[in-house]
Amino acid sequence: MSIQMKTTSKIKARKQRRGLSERQEERMFWVFISPWVIGFLAFSGGPILISLFLSFTKYDVMSAPVFVGLKNFIDLFQDPLFYKSLGVTLYYTVLSVPFDIILALLLAVLLNQKVKGQALFRTIFYAPSIISGVAISFLWSWLLNPIFGVVNYLLSFIGVHGILWFSGIHTVVPSFVLMTVTSIGGTMIIFLASLQSLPSDVYEAAALDGASKFSQFLKVTIPLISPVILFNVIIGIINSFQVFTQAYVITQGGPNYNSYFYVYYLFDTAFNQFRMGYASAQAWILFIIVALLTFLSLHVSKKYVYYGDSSQGGN
Repeated sequence: MSIQMKTTSKIKARKQRRGLSERQEERMFWVFISPWVIGFLAFSGGPILISLFLSFTKYDVMSAPVFVGLKNFIDLFQDPLFYKSLGVTLYYTVLSVPFDIILALLLAVLLNQKVKGQALFRTIFYAPSIISGVAISFLWSWLLNPIFGVVNYLLSFIGVHGILWFSGIHTVVPSFVLMTVTSIGGTMIIFLASLQSLPSDVYEAAALDGASKFSQFLKVTIPLISPVILFNVIIGIINSFQVFTQAYVITQGGPNYNSYFYVYYLFDTAFNQFRMGYASAQAWILFIIVALLTFLSLHVSKKYVYYGDSSQGGN
């Protein structure tokens, strides 16, 4: 009986020590994370809540906010520029996200090959993605200039002339999509990391079954990295709805509002017209649209994304 009591007391003491250690670890967690929490509340969380309040007011910076209820949202849905900017942004998203994902994945596959100078090639393809968006915009505006641009000059040798690029109402958005070639480095690196983590025995088994390299890529590589593809698709959708720098530097929303992206529309409302309440409503509508597209992507992905367990989705 005494042995049982001693054993019980030891277990209780061990649990108490474990509980004390866990509480100390929890306190240290909050101590170390507190700078981020304070910074988020001061520089992100606070402004987010303030923008929510301002979205229900008429506010022009110079005078105090005046509560107007849902008027900003009602006016927004009656504004033709809202639908124009949203249409331009959706068009850009539909073109740019698949283009970036496919190109980044193909580059990652190429850079995953064991060839001489592999590290140099990886650096070359990744480097443009860390350059300032303004500098990249000026570079592309020069390359795609319809009069003296390098691209039109080279195309003239094969009989192609007069592409307007950023100046044409039908070519301006595809031109912005083409610009993303220099910003896919981050997506490419994520794909490259996922490819390097794939087990080799799966490919050996596929090769023994007679699968070609292309068949292995479609039926082995793509399913295994489908969670990474989903991640990059969602990030791509979010980023595509935040296009601003390129439009501001190159086209200022033209020609004929055909590059009037939603965030440029928001900027124009807030900092050119000083309609801060209306711009806050625009920002919250943008947040809702992006959130809905994200949830839709996650819902649809359940049928196509492979997580290693057939009960979790995929084939």
